[in-house]
Amino acid sequence: MSEGRSADVALLRKLSPLDGMKNDNLAALARKVSIRELPANRMLFKEGDTERRTYWLISGMVELREGERTFAMIRGGTPEARMPLSPKMPRRQAARAVDTIEYLVVDADLLDMMITWDQTGTYEVGELQAQFGSGAGGDDWMTTLLQTKAFHRIPPANIQAIFMRMQRVACRTGEVIIQQGTEGDYFYAIVSGKCVVTRETPLNREGIRLAELSIGDTFGEEALISEAKRNATITMLTDGVLMRLSKQDFRELMNESLQQWVTYPEAREIIAKGGKWLDVRLPSEFQNLAIEGALNIPLYFIRLKLATLDRNVPYVVYCDTGRRSSAGAFILLERGFDAYVLRGGLASAESELRRPG
Repeated sequence: MSEGRSADVALLRKLSPLDGMKNDNLAALARKVSIRELPANRMLFKEGDTERRTYWLISGMVELREGERTFAMIRGGTPEARMPLSPKMPRRQAARAVDTIEYLVVDADLLDMMITWDQTGTYEVGELQAQFGSGAGGDDWMTTLLQTKAFHRIPPANIQAIFMRMQRVACRTGEVIIQQGTEGDYFYAIVSGKCVVTRETPLNREGIRLAELSIGDTFGEEALISEAKRNATITMLTDGVLMRLSKQDFRELMNESLQQWVTYPEAREIIAKGGKWLDVRLPSEFQNLAIEGALNIPLYFIRLKLATLDRNVPYVVYCDTGRRSSAGAFILLERGFDAYVLRGGLASAESELRRPG
């Protein structure tokens, strides 16, 4: 499979159910997808496939097979090709390229979200861009946010309210946006420019460099969720523009929509099916008391350690009370992980607690 030409509104308008979408929303979708190519005799997808993607055939011919039987032969540009290929999950047919084909594939959750927005009339990309202006970075930051799995879980009406309530802030190189140890007041998204995340320790007053953030990245959520002080300093590496959302709006519009709280018995079921415990307390707390088999990544360290976590594994995040763990779960959810928060913290898991020695 290879990347091909870019998609355009005229092409998407020929496909169902995209043909019913508003132009602005269809244009936004066109910027997120491209027309790909697949050589002859290669499989586009297999029977029983459960990957949540929606495929349309653009050119060439595809054979749909059920077991050893040919179910249909579909050629691009025909009325049959207007519809998605084998859309039900798990897929009832396998799809094989008879000759070299071009096809379009869209994340099924993203597609469902955009069609929902379109039909409810609460989301207009054109309106949002008009309010914020294109500016440096264009609408890349907005597109990046909308494509995250976390935003797929937020009600459509909330999405528009989030963008409408955000304030635009121009920043200069070296400007400190968040200072470690201060109270949390805003949630931020980067429109243009870059930021660096540092954390001061008793042994390093200048701060340990934890991460570098760029267009579409977000920060500031931990203190808003956990009611704790800022656990790191965020400084502009370059001139840039940030969008910020107040603490009250963040909690009302984003946090409540995203959190997945589970009881201890529910968490045990998730773990039994392949999930993992994730402890976001400090190493000293973890060494004193923890759930058997848990991973320990302190909350302030999560962004730096995301690459060590498996996106195919659900995580049950915990701390003492649920405050830090809810902040940790939010970060994971926002970045495409499946994360749950243990309601009641460690007190609800007394039967599985271990002590050193």
